[in-house]
Amino acid sequence: MYSVDGNVVNNETIIADILQNGERFYHILYNNKNYDVEVIKIDKISKSYTLRVNGNIYNAQVKDTFAQLMEAMGFDSTTQHKLKELKAPMPGLVLDIKMQPGDVVKKGDAVIVLEAMKMENVLKASGDGVVKSVEVQKGKSVEKNQVLIIFE
Repeated sequence: MYSVDGNVVNNETIIADILQNGERFYHILYNNKNYDVEVIKIDKISKSYTLRVNGNIYNAQVKDTFAQLMEAMGFDSTTQHKLKELKAPMPGLVLDIKMQPGDVVKKGDAVIVLEAMKMENVLKASGDGVVKSVEVQKGKSVEKNQVLIIFE
């Protein structure tokens, strides 16, 4: 068991006792109340967590002082990994479109197959996003830097 003294949550200093019961299970004593916590999901990029606390599901985000300062200055570290649009890196012919509007795209997912100089090139997502619209059609030619897909 270890104690947490002086950490700040929502601008309030907390004091709690925490006992880890397994890889992702914890028992917390805070303000004379017991909490059983299970860590369901961790997203290290956005520093967000999905937790089950006494049977209820909660989403939490952890921001250290540096992250709060960056956000106050207008820099949000989570937005830099999200896609806005996919452009053609070269002129070519659209052979296949792997995504449709509404599809969730993760970094590294194949999005479009483009033929250029008699070679097939699989264009992959450089970040996470949701397809808003597909701006090209299969079998049509595209120019360099032409927008192929727009993301939400």
